[in-house]
This record gives sequence, C-alpha cells and structure tokens, in this order.
Amino acid sequence: MNDVKLTSTLAFRLGTLGAVVTERFSARLAGHGLKPKHIGLLTVLESGTATSQLDIAKLMNVAPSLVVSLADRLEELGAIQRERDLSDRRRQTLTLTEEGRELLATCTAAAAELDSELTDGLDPEETEALRSVLRTLARRNGLPAD
Repeated sequence: MNDVKLTSTLAFRLGTLGAVVTERFSARLAGHGLKPKHIGLLTVLESGTATSQLDIAKLMNVAPSLVVSLADRLEELGAIQRERDLSDRRRQTLTLTEEGRELLATCTAAAAELDSELTDGLDPEETEALRSVLRTLARRNGLPAD
C-alpha cells in the first residue's frame, strides 16, 4: 500500500491552489462584470491564434455557445467587434478593439498584483523557479507557456 497522502500530491495541491487563485482572480474581475473565461477569449484574440467563434471555442476547449455568450458581453463593453466572414457568411469573426486591449491590460495588472501576493515571502530565485516549472508543465500539457 502506498503511504502517500492525497493532500501531499501535486495534483491535489495544484488543484486546490488553482481553485483559490481562480476565486481571487474572479473577485478582481467582477468589478468589470467579467469572469476569467472572458479574459481567456481576449487573450486568444490578442495572440492572433483564432478569430472565428468556432475556432476560439475549439482552442479554449469550450462549447461554441459559451463563446457566443462571452462575446456578447465583451461586445457590450466595446472590447471586441463581430463581423461576418466575407468568404463564409455562416462564420462570425471577432476582433479585439482598443477598448479591449485596455481592458486586457487592466486585467493583466490585476493578475500581476495577485502574483505578487501569491509569491510574497519567496525570494526572487524561488519565484523564478516556480515560473519556470509552471511554464514547463503548461507546455508539456499543450497549454500556452508564455
């Protein structure tokens, strides 16, 4: 029998910490009427990896209807624009606006503040080691690593 306790596994600790961080980040976004998935959509648009609602849904691994809902809210805020694809009228493409870039910058600053809180008490080498390991794990699991 294995003597490893569930609470000492990386899976449990990362999952629990992820839930805590998501809750804190969500609280910071709530003032803008946003959730983390809204910011995920803005990030996808900023990266240029996808523009159609369907391609974004595939990339974010969510239902296309969720992307529509997220885009509705972002469009209300002036953060994105929707346009019909001229080559395929069934497709809608999304474009990040200047307001969207500013909103993303604001949310990035909130995430950076949260990073500082999370790493408070770590020395710079520990913080960089943590970032490096998380980049490696993200890349190995097909997630953005930058």
